[in-house]
Amino acid sequence: MNPPTDFRPLFLLDPDIAFLNHGSYGACPRAVFEDYQRWQRELEHQPIEFLTRRRGDLLAEARGALGRYLGVDGDDVVFFPNPSHAINAVARSLKLAPGDEILTTDHEYGAMDRTWTLMCRKAGAMYVHCPIPLPVTSHADFVERFWAAVGPRTRAVFLSHITSPTALAFPVEEICRRARAAGILSIVDGAHAPGQVPLDLSHLGADVYTGACHKWMCAPKGSAFLYASDAVQAWLEPLVVSWGWGDDSIAARPGLGPTRFVSFHEWQGTRDIAAFLAVPSAIRFQAEHDWPAVRQSCRALLSETRARIEALTGLPPICPDSPEWFTQLATAELPEAVDADQLQRRLWQEFRVEVPIMQWNGRKLLRVSIQAYNTRADADRLVDALRRCL
Repeated sequence: MNPPTDFRPLFLLDPDIAFLNHGSYGACPRAVFEDYQRWQRELEHQPIEFLTRRRGDLLAEARGALGRYLGVDGDDVVFFPNPSHAINAVARSLKLAPGDEILTTDHEYGAMDRTWTLMCRKAGAMYVHCPIPLPVTSHADFVERFWAAVGPRTRAVFLSHITSPTALAFPVEEICRRARAAGILSIVDGAHAPGQVPLDLSHLGADVYTGACHKWMCAPKGSAFLYASDAVQAWLEPLVVSWGWGDDSIAARPGLGPTRFVSFHEWQGTRDIAAFLAVPSAIRFQAEHDWPAVRQSCRALLSETRARIEALTGLPPICPDSPEWFTQLATAELPEAVDADQLQRRLWQEFRVEVPIMQWNGRKLLRVSIQAYNTRADADRLVDALRRCL
């Protein structure tokens, strides 16, 4: 049930730690990190040559590889340092009117909730949370519950592909299909999806999709992307206005350089683009190591580990044990009486187990990540530590 290869030596992680929190910031393989540093050295070797003459072609090549990985054209994706930046660009560009509604769930990432709350408050719009109670049952039930909250003032739906606090995979494809039929904008926060689940954005059908490359794709920190449909690209404004903005003639000369979308959003002043350029290396790393088999093995270990934690606490699962709901990231509920902060400190300080405890709607959830480098020994250490602490 361990991954098919001993992956731990291929990563830079401290071998003394049971690192079960890949979901927060990811972990970069040694080979990918070396490629990242190679790009940084090239930049410093000749900054003018690199950032002035080579930058455009290098980024186009990296975007092309990412686009093929996502099932879309490379000119329909732009690199961002993280999904929060990308969603901010969308939220700040969307011209909301008083009374408009952005419909979401109560499982969303806190930074995104704050972003939409601010933008709606400034416009006199409403950020509406549709409650999705636990335990969840089926994707079909989710779709009906969420869609029942759509109203005549719903301007856009915003939801996670895989949630951060509850680690649930939502049926975003069907939500996007219904939104498209209803003329409602669909915006998907896919921070945890790339690398953890197969993605074909052309088939998924979201108007806007953002994902992290530094999490489950195992690219360096500071690499993420924004995908936007043609219709959205027409009104999307850059989060930072720089030299790429303002040349509207770009759209009239296809094939002669970057598109308007890329030009407006890609160049945001002087910055280190090495993390973006290392994304193809991360894609190659996973392809060379049969990542579908890795994901399957990780899911088997995660499923067993979740069941062991639930047997220890006596609490029921928050979702069925199905790939429909989780792959390499899952949560298990902790007893109400547990002091979450104290437990997390003890897990780290006494047992060297790195795992987050999420506070969600008054419940305490232990969120476990299983990545290629994790083994049964990591899971055993977590369960044994929980048995002693609880």
